[in-house]
Amino acid sequence: MFRRWIKFNFIGGMGVAVQFIVLSVLAGSVGLHYLVATALAVETAVLHNFVWHERWTWVDRRAAHRSTRVERLVRFHLTNGAFSILSNLVFTGAFVEFLGLHYLVANLLSIAMCSVLNFLVSDRFVFAVPAPEVPAAPCGYSMSDNRGGCD
Repeated sequence: MFRRWIKFNFIGGMGVAVQFIVLSVLAGSVGLHYLVATALAVETAVLHNFVWHERWTWVDRRAAHRSTRVERLVRFHLTNGAFSILSNLVFTGAFVEFLGLHYLVANLLSIAMCSVLNFLVSDRFVFAVPAPEVPAAPCGYSMSDNRGGCD
């Protein structure tokens, strides 16, 4: 689990760089409002991170999945993506408006606050290995009372 956490944070670090570059360009150069730029930057980082988590962080679980890559991407977006976008908007906005922090510093603090929860959700839900199916008891045997017979 520790090695996976390290991989997760390495990919997350690359995602932070992607997010910062997109945020800097959109808010600084293009002139979008920092919250609109934050949402777009987070979405770009979420897509980046999903691709790398599929290919490296949880590559050992990919073969065990009954779900498709698109289904995992949807789960990733509904959990990590939605949480990241919402919390980044709320925390970045609060840090800028109430604490007077620069939007890049505020965004970095927001990312750090989301990291642990995003890892746990990814590990336990998005990339979780499905439980093995338990075969049904053969006709003539009851699992609960050890009596045979078919109904």
